[in-house]
Amino acid sequence: MSPGPRSNPVFGIAAAAIGVAAGVAAGIAAERAGQHRAAIAALETPELLEIVPDEEHIVLTDDGVALHVEIDLPTSGDAARAAAGTTRGDRPESLPTVVLTHGYCLSLKCWVYQRRALRDAGYRVISWDQRGHGRSGRGEPSSYVIDRLGTDLAAVVNAHAPEGDLVLVGHSMGGMTVMAFGEQHPDLVRERVIGVAFVGTSPGGLNLANGGRMATFARSLLEHVGPSVLGPLSERPALFSRLRRVGRDLEYFLVEQNSFGSPVPRSVVRYTADILLGTPLDVINDYLETFDGFDKRPALAEFTSTLVLVFNGKQDLLTPPAHSELIVEAIPGAEHIVVNDAGHVIMLEHPELLNAHLIELADQAARARAEQIDVAKKPRVRRIVTDVAKGRRLRRLEKEADALVRAKRKEKHHRGA
Repeated sequence: MSPGPRSNPVFGIAAAAIGVAAGVAAGIAAERAGQHRAAIAALETPELLEIVPDEEHIVLTDDGVALHVEIDLPTSGDAARAAAGTTRGDRPESLPTVVLTHGYCLSLKCWVYQRRALRDAGYRVISWDQRGHGRSGRGEPSSYVIDRLGTDLAAVVNAHAPEGDLVLVGHSMGGMTVMAFGEQHPDLVRERVIGVAFVGTSPGGLNLANGGRMATFARSLLEHVGPSVLGPLSERPALFSRLRRVGRDLEYFLVEQNSFGSPVPRSVVRYTADILLGTPLDVINDYLETFDGFDKRPALAEFTSTLVLVFNGKQDLLTPPAHSELIVEAIPGAEHIVVNDAGHVIMLEHPELLNAHLIELADQAARARAEQIDVAKKPRVRRIVTDVAKGRRLRRLEKEADALVRAKRKEKHHRGA
């Protein structure tokens, strides 16, 4: 995730957990959370929030940070199907590699749905943890800047996708990382990057997290007590863990309110909270300054000859649609998808929708490469996706109906036997 300085929701979540003993905020939050409980329970799914990678690697950066990398490989059959009619000569080896870069306070785990979908669609997928996040090592505090992250992305690409076409996907700070990468390696982008997806991100030029109750609260919190709270807690992780356990229900509620624009399964809220608050507190603090004065709008010119998808939620409190509009204005042929009832962590909130658009992006980019289409001449497309929640309920009902039909067939078969 990529909030600006003094507007980090993690501080709001942590502070609420710390202050839960006061009871007032907890009582209000618990009452509101109860109103969502039925909707959340109805959305619960047995789908696993995990994926076992085919490969795990460590990429050592030039300043000595060990970056954790995971690779998911498609079956030969899935790759062949993806290549048919898409690549020149229907060659699977000509398909692009998709590289997923997560945002601030998240990790490669946030891409679980997209990794599975892209792999099953026939694509090789690389995911990695940014420095200080997930299973990657830490850098010096001075290295927690966007330009350094762009260099890290280049190291991952050089190590595990040194040849062939690429589709780069970045969420929030991950999108900023992709912009820095493009600025640093314009020739590589021109020659090998055939598709880019900027998901819930910002090129700078606007204040981040400039709206919403949580953003206002978190900004005030960080200005007045953030550093004084963060320092002691970062030195006492056991205390922070105990405080989190005490305020678990409140924590889930605040994560849900800040990260999503519609009800999501409680398992997804829990999963998101564990990723967010699993980021070391000192790392959270040390990254904040990188968002001060951040502006990569000039770097967007490097992607004008690339197929570009801009994807964001209308209820995103951290990078509202105005930020995505700046990207679209700079890239004439970009496709802009605005999703109603969607917040910042949109890849976990509406995974099927994002999955479909990412697969379409990869397919179209590969086809454009094979047919030598000049994507710079592609007309700009802007779509607002509505009734997402309704569609999600309908898909769930369809799955339940299919399961019921299968169960009846199985029962009939057993009776006949």
